[in-house]
Amino acid sequence: MIALQRRLVAVLAADVAGYARLMETREEETHGRLMRFMHTVVEPAIADHRGRLVKNTGDGFLAAFDNAVDAAECALAIQTACARANRAEPEAPSLLFRMGLNVTDAIVEPHDIFGSGVNLAARLQQSAEPGGLVVSAVAAAALHGRQGILLADLGELTLKNMARPAHAFAVRAVGEIPAPPAPQLPPLPDDRPSIAVLPFRSYPADADGAYFAEGIIEGIIHVLSGIQALFVLSRSSTLSYAGLPQDPRKIGQDLGVQYVLQGSVHRVGTRLRVAAELCDTTAGAVVRTVHHDGIATDIFELQDRMAAQVVADIAPAVQERELKRAMRKHPSSMTAYELVLQAIDLQYRLDRTSFPRARGLLQQAMALDPGYGPAYSHAATWHMFSIGQGWSQDLHADVAEAARCASAAIERDGKDATALAIHGHMLSFTCRDRLGAMVFLDRAIAAGPSCAMAWALGSATLGYLGEGAKAVERAQRALQLSPLDPFAFFSEHMLSQAYYVSGDYENAVLWGRRSLARNRLLTSNLRTLAASLVAQGEIEEARRMADRVLEIQPDFRLSRFAARTPFRPEILAQHLPRLRTAGLPD
Repeated sequence: MIALQRRLVAVLAADVAGYARLMETREEETHGRLMRFMHTVVEPAIADHRGRLVKNTGDGFLAAFDNAVDAAECALAIQTACARANRAEPEAPSLLFRMGLNVTDAIVEPHDIFGSGVNLAARLQQSAEPGGLVVSAVAAAALHGRQGILLADLGELTLKNMARPAHAFAVRAVGEIPAPPAPQLPPLPDDRPSIAVLPFRSYPADADGAYFAEGIIEGIIHVLSGIQALFVLSRSSTLSYAGLPQDPRKIGQDLGVQYVLQGSVHRVGTRLRVAAELCDTTAGAVVRTVHHDGIATDIFELQDRMAAQVVADIAPAVQERELKRAMRKHPSSMTAYELVLQAIDLQYRLDRTSFPRARGLLQQAMALDPGYGPAYSHAATWHMFSIGQGWSQDLHADVAEAARCASAAIERDGKDATALAIHGHMLSFTCRDRLGAMVFLDRAIAAGPSCAMAWALGSATLGYLGEGAKAVERAQRALQLSPLDPFAFFSEHMLSQAYYVSGDYENAVLWGRRSLARNRLLTSNLRTLAASLVAQGEIEEARRMADRVLEIQPDFRLSRFAARTPFRPEILAQHLPRLRTAGLPD
């Protein structure tokens, strides 16, 4: 038997973002351009950095290096060269690599390498943005302090087909501004009992079970969020605790909550058992343990009963009418519920490749359960993102569809805080009916005082109106409600915009950079940050932000932006010249 050859290698995995879509529309041009990139950019860069091209994967490559520094510098050189080539030939298919890097003890063969660490590099690559590089904690340790390289901590990432979350970092080239530390937000304005609902463990631990368990806690939070006497953190704020040991005292310190609800869901066929523990985070003591048995079709009744018991334990003064008011309509199909959960996750990545799939999932949910309001709410948001990112192929059709979906959600449940907030945002963003929007946005906060989206979208419209101070207050509340939300980049952008409108450009830049560090694809944040930097006199960095806008939206023009933006004319009078100074074309 031949002994396996193993050695420590730095594995660089890469593929072209959106390759299938490009091949579908421009097959020969895309294939030819990728082959030229491989021969003139990728292969020479790997050789220059003392690496070995292990294999060509059709839409990307796998390479091995002796150390992480060579691998990272090679990756950055490739990304820089590709970006330069794309700018030089704007009419050609734009190719950007996603890259992942890990240092691992791998099985090395003449024409391939194998091992779990190689798989990790490939999974990290899938988490990278187009033109980006994501590295493991081991690789980041080797790169720390290296001249010319900046690291942005992404925290624990849940990766496809990986049993445990992986601590990952995004690698930036020098010249980009790292995210500043989070400024201290004002204290919460009340002393209501606060609770975080952690991800429930699912048995069996497969993909279907995981989405089912997510549906359980989503329903509980949805009910609890309508209880005015409760301060409830959003579900996304606790996602990083999935699959980890859950010490209530440590979580209480991390999230600033008094209570934690944790549990498990056992599913065998149609039979269902839900177990949950309500813990006091100060002492780490279990306040109450609840168990519920039933069948899968009873899931929404189970959610409501569990929420009622939690409220009875931590907010005894809450009246029965408050609990009834918080109860929401439920989808008649569990499958539709799961489809919406998956669509939200894809939608907020703002990855143009996977973004259309979110719309498809929402359409499936509507077809399966025409009475389920959240499918329509998030479909309205999908169309607004499509407009805002400059991806709309038919602006008037997207505006009309956003209005139709937002109205349909309200028709199905006029007390849903998220639906009310999205309907209000639709009125201001697509119709410029800012005052009409505030009616719905205020109703949203009244219906769901702990709904972070209601506060964030309310901040957006107040910013459009020029009410900077009020906009700041609402954006701050959104971030307080959801401090660890992976989609917090949106609320951080709202806070940046609010400070910009109020004339506090220093804080506008600070929060814009924080949003940028979490998501580099939100074009509205890039524009606000560029204008804020111009107002601060930081023209060079402002131009880098404008360049990023044009990379994401090459046909962006200020004239079209001015025609559709919901900002009031007096705000635009200062905003447009600043964007022009940053380098955005008329």
